[in-house]
Amino acid sequence: MVTCPVCDTAIDVDEDELDEGDVLTCDGCGADLRVDGTDPLELESLDEEDEEDEDPDHDEDEEEEDWK
Repeated sequence: MVTCPVCDTAIDVDEDELDEGDVLTCDGCGADLRVDGTDPLELESLDEEDEEDEDPDHDEDEEEEDWK
């Protein structure tokens, strides 16, 4: 049985029917999870992935001021 990487709740899924890239939702915390690997089954939070994609040094307000 696999657990949610966000809240550690046990997730009851048929591991044999999951493929890498599949998305499921944790019943415990509601996090969207992506299957990151199948042998062994590994889940990754899509919310964490989105945060990594954002550029923390990018400030749209500064960009607008520079443009003026």
